[in-house]
Amino acid sequence: MQWIIFSGGLLLAYLLGSIPTAVWVGKWFYGCDIRNEGSGNAGATNVIRVLGVKAGIPVILVDVLKSFLAVYFMSAFIPPGWTASQVIYAQILAGFLAVIGHVYPVFASFRGGKGVATLLGMGIALFPNVIWIPVVVFVIVVFGTGYVSLGSMLGGLSFPLADILLYHDRHPGKVIFSIVVALFLLYTHRQNIQRLWKGEENRFKRVKKT
Repeated sequence: MQWIIFSGGLLLAYLLGSIPTAVWVGKWFYGCDIRNEGSGNAGATNVIRVLGVKAGIPVILVDVLKSFLAVYFMSAFIPPGWTASQVIYAQILAGFLAVIGHVYPVFASFRGGKGVATLLGMGIALFPNVIWIPVVVFVIVVFGTGYVSLGSMLGGLSFPLADILLYHDRHPGKVIFSIVVALFLLYTHRQNIQRLWKGEENRFKRVKKT
């Protein structure tokens, strides 16, 4: 029974992540499928680009919150007697399942975003002292170059460096996860990498929806 409850917590994490905030905001309030507009990505950046900041802010907040809550609530599903280290492993798994849910949401035909905001929410929950570094890197790169994709990838790459070299994290699960985050963001931005290499990537700007 304990493992059934534990599995239920992991399923809940995935379902939380699967809430397709960008898709629902677009359909319910603007009458469009954001995946057919702009870059075609179901994430906050594309929402802001196409629908504006007013639409993008709630998308960012919910996408961050859903992975944060997945990590936070997972402790209620963990069998008694687990060590603090084992609890962290379970929370990492729950948070990552929320990210997978965001990228491949069951409620939106498995066509979601790229996982940046949901990774941020997970980072706030598990790496509160580290997460500000990739955020700063992201902001500097985006303001300096105009490329949100480049900021996301470089922010992701700075994450394991900050966790391992600056904060000397000793938890194997957290160290491995920080590296996985960097690789995962490179994977979800693989098309952006091709466009950047060819000089075809669009800089971030508001595109008025007609």
